[in-house]
Amino acid sequence: MPSRFDTLPHRRAIIDRRVLADALMAIEGDDRIALRRDATAMLRTALEAGRAEIARRLIEHPSRGLEAAAAQAFLTDQLLRLLYDFTTKRLYRSSNPTAAERITLIAVGGYGRGEMAPFSDIDIGFLTPWKQTGWAEQIIETMLYALWDLGLKVGHSSRSVDEMVRQAKSDVTIRTALLEARYVWGDQALYDEAAARFRADVQAGTARQFIADKLIERDLRHKKMGDTRYVVEPNVKEAKGGLRDLHTLFWIGKYAYNVTEPAELVEVGLLSRAEYRQFHRAENFLWAVRCHLHSLAGRAEDRLTFDLQREIAERMRFADRPGKSSVERFMQYYFLQAKTVGDLTGVFLAHLDEKFAARGRRFGFPSLTRSPGKLNGFTLVRGRLSLPSDDFLQKNPVRLIEMFALADKHGLEIHPVAMRAAARDAKLADDIRRNPQANALFLDVLTSHRDPETVLRWMNEAGVFGRFVPDFGRVVAQMQFDMYHHYTVDEHTIRAIGLLAKIERGELNEDHPLSAAIMKQIVSRRVLYVAVLLHDIAKGRGGDHSQLGAEVANRLGPRFGLTPAETETVAWLVRWHLLMSATAFKRDLSDFKTILDFCEIVQSPERLRLLLALTVVDIRAVGPGVWNGWKRQLLSDLYESAEEVLRLGHKQKGRSERIAAKQQALRTVLGWDEARFAALVKRLPEPYWVAEPEDVLERNARLIEESGDSQLSIAAQVYPERGATLVTVYAADHPGLFYRIAGAISVAGGNIIDARIHTTRDGMALDNFLVQDPVGRPFDDSTQLARLKGAIEDALANRNKLADRLSAKPLPRARAEAFDIAPNVLIDNRASNRFTVIEVNARDRPALLHQLAHGLFQSKVTIHSAHVATYGERAVDTFYLTDLTGDKISGATRLKAIERRLLEAAAGTPMKEAA
Repeated sequence: MPSRFDTLPHRRAIIDRRVLADALMAIEGDDRIALRRDATAMLRTALEAGRAEIARRLIEHPSRGLEAAAAQAFLTDQLLRLLYDFTTKRLYRSSNPTAAERITLIAVGGYGRGEMAPFSDIDIGFLTPWKQTGWAEQIIETMLYALWDLGLKVGHSSRSVDEMVRQAKSDVTIRTALLEARYVWGDQALYDEAAARFRADVQAGTARQFIADKLIERDLRHKKMGDTRYVVEPNVKEAKGGLRDLHTLFWIGKYAYNVTEPAELVEVGLLSRAEYRQFHRAENFLWAVRCHLHSLAGRAEDRLTFDLQREIAERMRFADRPGKSSVERFMQYYFLQAKTVGDLTGVFLAHLDEKFAARGRRFGFPSLTRSPGKLNGFTLVRGRLSLPSDDFLQKNPVRLIEMFALADKHGLEIHPVAMRAAARDAKLADDIRRNPQANALFLDVLTSHRDPETVLRWMNEAGVFGRFVPDFGRVVAQMQFDMYHHYTVDEHTIRAIGLLAKIERGELNEDHPLSAAIMKQIVSRRVLYVAVLLHDIAKGRGGDHSQLGAEVANRLGPRFGLTPAETETVAWLVRWHLLMSATAFKRDLSDFKTILDFCEIVQSPERLRLLLALTVVDIRAVGPGVWNGWKRQLLSDLYESAEEVLRLGHKQKGRSERIAAKQQALRTVLGWDEARFAALVKRLPEPYWVAEPEDVLERNARLIEESGDSQLSIAAQVYPERGATLVTVYAADHPGLFYRIAGAISVAGGNIIDARIHTTRDGMALDNFLVQDPVGRPFDDSTQLARLKGAIEDALANRNKLADRLSAKPLPRARAEAFDIAPNVLIDNRASNRFTVIEVNARDRPALLHQLAHGLFQSKVTIHSAHVATYGERAVDTFYLTDLTGDKISGATRLKAIERRLLEAAAGTPMKEAA
């Protein structure tokens, strides 16, 4: 029995095979069906009892992952042995077996390694000496049916020894599974023969190809899983930095050196003792997390989703700390272990590279110049930056930073042995933090015109980044427990720096035309790059991270070599890095007071340019799908309006002149005669012309013209510039119109991201909505558009109860329930000269806007515009309101009543729909 099981404490408390074997043999009768039924029942009881005991131990010792995984494999071993003996001795006993009637049962894959999570598949193989006999077929079939009856998920194969060798040679997946094959029960001599054949006929002389195949397989898996180990809902088994990466290292070591345990990787020189301890700690932790995942889910579940993260953090006894919740501390530790796995992979591959790739192409890397050379005292080994001696960094710690600066400057990779030395000596960075040369080199890397993202990530992987900038070290591997941020804080920051460099190089002109244009006008590049580095530096400290981050910026700016003016600007950018997105996404940009308030804080065109660039990369680096055309348009509109105000000295261009220019442009596009166009202008109020862009004015005008005397017209068309569908409703105005339309759009499966509500001078409502589907795309096929129009018509005709239809719709994101978001209502009578502005924060859900609008309808107020922003599980809906006479709402009692209704709606209190 493998040594891992030998060290398992109190094994008989999990399952006592001897007692069970006696009980199975004591079952009376000769009817095979009855015997198998009774034996299966007995084994099922033992399986359930064993699982319960393992689960109890995991609760009692929640961090003993390897022990729990070994216990599960041990339980499976014993059940298989009992079943094998019962099948061969009671059901199909062969009193005088021939040489062909031999069979051995092997464990393969992870089970073969002696590690299983509670609901892992059981991967087994049946080996026979030659072609299967009838007796062997009966044994295999009976055992498989019994295992299925036990509710186990079984992966199985049955092969002769020759077939095993042939298939292992032709299929690397089969070869990998058999690499970890372990004898479970049956004919020991047959197993020994098969193992010898595998080593001699399959394994010998093929290590180099096997290693190359496994690394290609690993890279494809990483790409499929997102190619970063810092995704906030990681797959514990398959993701980058997960268990599969550790297994790959072990497979390669086993294949190349015939090691049987990970500890033996030290003896063959692939890992140092300290690195093996890291390997063991990471493997133990990841197995603990995976076992807890299976246990909580009650099934095979390897994705660490938000709803399970909190429970596992509690199980593993992580506690809250100031500024960090228990779940954030747990996930930070998880990502630190995933980072360790990445570090070990680099070291491991360096050794393999030296041994197996000396005469050929390096593993996982393109071919580069191989001639040795020197660079500032560093050596070049086969095209990679390396060290001339093991103590090279220790002799002059500034070289820790210089190594990365040289790699960036000359476009070189860093040799894994040099990375290993940098990780070992990272603590030397403590002594050079205030060294001007070291800081100048670091700033060169940060503001590089080449690829700062890659080199900063290398610095982070080596642990040098966090030691040299300790404030950054505090956010390494730190997650934010929400559905908005896809990456840890350090990964988000490094990605943002990379995006900024790509925009500056002109690689993202199509996605960010305005940002690309203004990058050429920015006076101080390094102010911008340092601000991107520091914008989230104070997360996890408690308090407002923008204010705390500005304090960090004031302290770090001089250390990096920035002038006092540059430091002040960096601190300002960090302090206000959320201002532009909050204004663009939550406020009405057609309200000139919004622009003036924004400009009062910004104060200069240079700051405006810097803030736009920082805002764009901050949003885009949050994760895939967060940036879209609508956000780009809103930020561009705000930038252009603010730039005009700042350029003209805070004076608004004549409102009447702007309206006249828009009207003239519209008349030209429409081609209408003067009388016809004058009739349109007469019907539409002045604020309408300010609020709507020219392309929407044209679409609205044509809809009004086509509708004639109709009391209801609806248009829905894709609006590609905004990444949404524009839905326009032209209808007789009446109270409650907005909440009914909002509910109808939700019924049709749409999310409203913006709404502008207008009333014509002759009593018609002209409402423009921007709508996306639940994953942020436009409604673009005819069926969707027809459904949208039909739902609005039904709602306005009151053909069915909206509340009933909405309550029947399932939640599209049940995971949002994992987050506690207390509804909050903020009322502001200073944000606009004409309107009362109310902002509602709540957990996002279908029809939230509908319920909020219904609450406002009950409050007898007029909604002039609504602006919807979502941040993962959090929704922020902002309304511009007046009372029914068109004035601001000012009475304290009235405002309190509105606040109460909105809080009830935000909390999901069932609404009573008006007749």
